[in-house]
Amino acid sequence: MAESIVVDHVTKDFTMHYHRTLKQMAVATLRGLPLKEEFQAVNDVSFTVEQGESVGLMGLNGSGKSTLLKLINGVMRPNQGTIRTRGRIAGLIATGAGFHPQMTGRENLYLNGAILGMSENEINGKFDEIVEFAGIGKFLDTPVSHYSSGMYARLGFAIAIHVDADIFLADEVLAVGDRPFKKKCLAKMQEIRTQGTTIFYVSHAAASVRAMCDRVLILESGHLNFDGPCDDGIRYLQYDDDDDDENSLEGMVDEELGADI
Repeated sequence: MAESIVVDHVTKDFTMHYHRTLKQMAVATLRGLPLKEEFQAVNDVSFTVEQGESVGLMGLNGSGKSTLLKLINGVMRPNQGTIRTRGRIAGLIATGAGFHPQMTGRENLYLNGAILGMSENEINGKFDEIVEFAGIGKFLDTPVSHYSSGMYARLGFAIAIHVDADIFLADEVLAVGDRPFKKKCLAKMQEIRTQGTTIFYVSHAAASVRAMCDRVLILESGHLNFDGPCDDGIRYLQYDDDDDDENSLEGMVDEELGADI
């Protein structure tokens, strides 16, 4: 089977500045305090994802999940190591990423679609389907600066999920939105999964990871400390799977798709 994503000994460093003004910097220097600190958001991470595989990425806040996703997407470059991907990449790695606040939803649909590599003809052909999926109705021709976070997520996800991609990246895509929209998102992701698209899915929700993924990776302070079956990974994290909302969501996914979770 072809390799879809290869991450080879990848490290990403950032600099955290403690003082911004000249006065603060002068006082800190006199007191012998550091002005900045280097830290590694991703530290020597390696793994391979096969074409058509669905992989969940989990970990506590600040563990490096979003940074790793941006590295895979090409938004950032690693300081060390290499990342190789095969085919077109699409996905939602930040709510409203690429949206211009003064442009309407319609205009941003074309702009964001182009950013994701869609031609104008592709967008025209899928326009009605994208708008129907987003469910923003009369707000389509309203500037997105007037949108709620949920409406941002609806439109952003609707565009990304309709790109004919080989790899689909999703960062907490279900964190914003009501329950029916979450159900629709999971159903659509299952649909592209069955078509052979590689899915790399970041989430804290154990139920949706179980529903979507064949395997889970767990980051802790930038280190990849677990790579294996979903149930084992969720036990490793000691996540509480008895949350009513997660269970009801998982039940809806089962009913909708007949999934064998």
